[in-house]
Amino acid sequence: MTTSSPTSGGTGVFRRLPIEHIAEEPAEGGLKRTLGLWQLTAIGVGGIIGAGIFALAGSVANHKDHPAGPAVLISFLIAGVASAAAALSYAEFAGLIPRAGSAYTYGYAVLGEPIAWFIGWDLLLEYTAIVSVVAIGISGYFNALLGYLNIKLPLWMSGAPGTEPAGVPSGSYKIDLFAVLLCLLIAYVLNRGMRSAARFETSLVYLKVGIVLLVIVVGVFHIKAGNYQPFFPSGLAGAFAGAATVFFAVFGYDAMSTAAEESTDSQRHMPKAILYSLAVSMVLYVLACLVLTGMVRYSDIDTKAAFSSAFASVGLNAVAIVIAVGAILGILTVMFTFLLGASRVGYSMSRDGLLPAWFGKTHSTRQVPSRVTWVLGIASAVIAGLLNINEAAELTNIGILLAFIVVCVAVIVLRYRQPDLPRAFRLPWMPVVPIIGVAFSIWLIAFLEAKTYLRFIIWFAIGLVVYLFYSRRHSRLALVEQAESEGNPPRHERP
Repeated sequence: MTTSSPTSGGTGVFRRLPIEHIAEEPAEGGLKRTLGLWQLTAIGVGGIIGAGIFALAGSVANHKDHPAGPAVLISFLIAGVASAAAALSYAEFAGLIPRAGSAYTYGYAVLGEPIAWFIGWDLLLEYTAIVSVVAIGISGYFNALLGYLNIKLPLWMSGAPGTEPAGVPSGSYKIDLFAVLLCLLIAYVLNRGMRSAARFETSLVYLKVGIVLLVIVVGVFHIKAGNYQPFFPSGLAGAFAGAATVFFAVFGYDAMSTAAEESTDSQRHMPKAILYSLAVSMVLYVLACLVLTGMVRYSDIDTKAAFSSAFASVGLNAVAIVIAVGAILGILTVMFTFLLGASRVGYSMSRDGLLPAWFGKTHSTRQVPSRVTWVLGIASAVIAGLLNINEAAELTNIGILLAFIVVCVAVIVLRYRQPDLPRAFRLPWMPVVPIIGVAFSIWLIAFLEAKTYLRFIIWFAIGLVVYLFYSRRHSRLALVEQAESEGNPPRHERP
């Protein structure tokens, strides 16, 4: 029978980070607190609005196998409902555990180290792949913008395999250099310090929301009701499959919550920022999808630059150019949010001993985890440079859905295990809401393609080897256990 340790909250595979210590201020070398409520909300909106509108709405509506058509807005609503249930669970944890790491940290505190490792390892890939997907999507808009301006660049500047314009032989592109440079740019911005990086992000969020409002206000005058027929060209199955595809576009708050340690008042501000960012984003998503599928018949939507081409098709070339420029600049915020998330998860895992300490080293003056940020930035650049958008997107989703399951289960377990903990926010209708989050996540996982499962299993197998041969023995909680077993209990320092 396993006995509980006052230091770790359990032993062996049951060891957990003690919540009582998590809330304490980090030791010297931690992250700098500079983010207020509206900066956090901007980061959340920046992560949610972007690829879903500018890169995925068109490709889901006009999918080659199961087009959602005008029902793409149903796809977003389904994904939004599932995401909202999880968002409430994240909000409760965010008001309780003001520490970097998000789902990884929440899982570590409630469900134990192996589950935490599994989610943390998974999020490193998922978040990094999302950065790559968005970079490729921006590259598509960049190519469209060059076309509108009649500017031609050498092929090596123009796009990833699978994005060749008409007349260019398939496979002639080797590297999407533009996407590569974008990934490296975001890594550089994040390494300049959180205060300046947040200013950069907030400015682009205002620009992006302005572009989406422009799309809605101008586009509504060019809607043709006939374009909404048929509303479900592939039946409900098309809308459901679309929901699984666009799901990664409605959970930017998850990556935003990894910045808890950089908030000036995380326990008050983080729950509000999560809920505000999701609410604003879902309203804009639905309205934009209505405009897109009303302006252009779903089968004629350009899957690479949907909104720009839609406005060009009705003779509004100037608006199309503005949208292309706005998409290029605005979608950068998604890359910012998810690279921020990936680097903070990696930083937390390193600080907890599950990854080598080298990755958790922070810059001496800027107090940001510079090493892991550059490592993940370069990894995202490699993915973006060598894969097309569909191949990169297949690396995402399943892990995020599993993280949602872990957080929703953990919030139920903790509510009943420690009901009297001081929670700044308590999600309503416990346990119905988190159970809905779990059910929706499992259901959406069922719609993912077999290749997604295969890639996930391979990544998980690699992570399992790393955990068994390194992380399990080097975690800070393992060192606590070892010291206690040798009769040399350590001081009760923050893990």
